[in-house]
Amino acid sequence: MSDGVPDWTPICSVADIPVLGARRVDRPQGLPVAVFRNAEDRVFALLDRCPHKGGPLSQGIVFGDSVACPLHNWNIALADGCARAPDEGCTPRFACKVEGGAVFLDAGELAALALDLPAPVAGPRGGPA
Repeated sequence: MSDGVPDWTPICSVADIPVLGARRVDRPQGLPVAVFRNAEDRVFALLDRCPHKGGPLSQGIVFGDSVACPLHNWNIALADGCARAPDEGCTPRFACKVEGGAVFLDAGELAALALDLPAPVAGPRGGPA
C-alpha cells in the first residue's frame, strides 16, 4: 500500500472458491489468508486462524456472513473477523475486492498484516516429565 491506496493483486477467480467454502492463500511470511465465498457470491478475506485456539477457518463451514471454526464451532463474522457472542476475540481481516470475476487482495496487507501471530500448536502441550 502506498499513500493509503491499495496495491491490488489478483489471487484467483470467484469460481475458484467453492460456494459456502474457502480457498487458502499462502504468504511468504506469516500465516495464510482464507478467502471465503458465501451463498450470495460475496467474498471476504480473514487470517486463516480462529481467535480461540487457532483453528484453520478455511476448513470451517460458511453460512450467511459467518464461518464456523472446525475445532470448537465458534462463529466468526466474515465482514470483521470477530467472534459472535457469547464468544469473544477477533482475527485480522484483509481488504479484498472482486472485479470482472477475479478476486484481489491488497499486496501491502499480505506482506505486512498479522505477521507476528504465532502458528497454532496441534496436540497436547508437552511439559516437564
